[in-house]
Parts: sequence; C-alpha cells; structure tokens
Amino acid sequence: QVQLEESGGGLVQAGGSLRLSCAASGTIYGFNIMGWYRQAPGKQRELVATITNSATTNYADSVKGRFTISRDNAKKTVYLQMNSLKPEDTAVYYCHVRTTYAYWGQGTQVTVSS
Repeated sequence: QVQLEESGGGLVQAGGSLRLSCAASGTIYGFNIMGWYRQAPGKQRELVATITNSATTNYADSVKGRFTISRDNAKKTVYLQMNSLKPEDTAVYYCHVRTTYAYWGQGTQVTVSS
C-alpha cells in the first residue's frame, strides 16, 4: 500500500511561485509514474505534469514553460515548481502515483489572486 502526503500549497499573487511536494510511503516497485493533477471548482480533474522513474516528463500545454516537475527516487518524492502563476491555475492539486495500481493524495489548495 502506498500513501501520499502533499505539501506546499497556499495563496499567492499572480506572477508568483509555489513549490509542491509529495512524499510517498510504502514500497514502489519497478516502472512507475509520479505526477500532479488539478481540479478547479466546477471542472474535471486534469493532468498537470507527470514524470517516470527514468525522468521522462510530460506537461499539459497550459503549464509548459512555467511549471517544472522533478523527483527524488531515493526519497520517493515528487515536486512541482510552479512559476509565473496565473489566476486560472487556482485549483486543488493532487499527487498521483501509478504502478500496477493508482494512488492519489488528499490534495492541496493552490489559490492565485489577480
């Protein structure tokens, strides 16, 4: 069983930065993908960015050039550096890990004021 603990959300002005962290507990075997999704009020959950254990990354078009995903395999932690934040980035951000199974964090609120 894998559990995920997110941190780093908060309130920031437009143009500011935040860094999200997600630490996984439990054992993760073999190929896996860690990532971040977000869900704004009244909208579906959407992919933000993912990274494999071999560091292959994938980003939503809306965050390319502004967000950077990274991971520390030894710490089983994934990070999301968010720069040049916009009000439309406001959402609950969820950590996600996919191995044979899929695991979700509880979510952390990110609010960007204009």
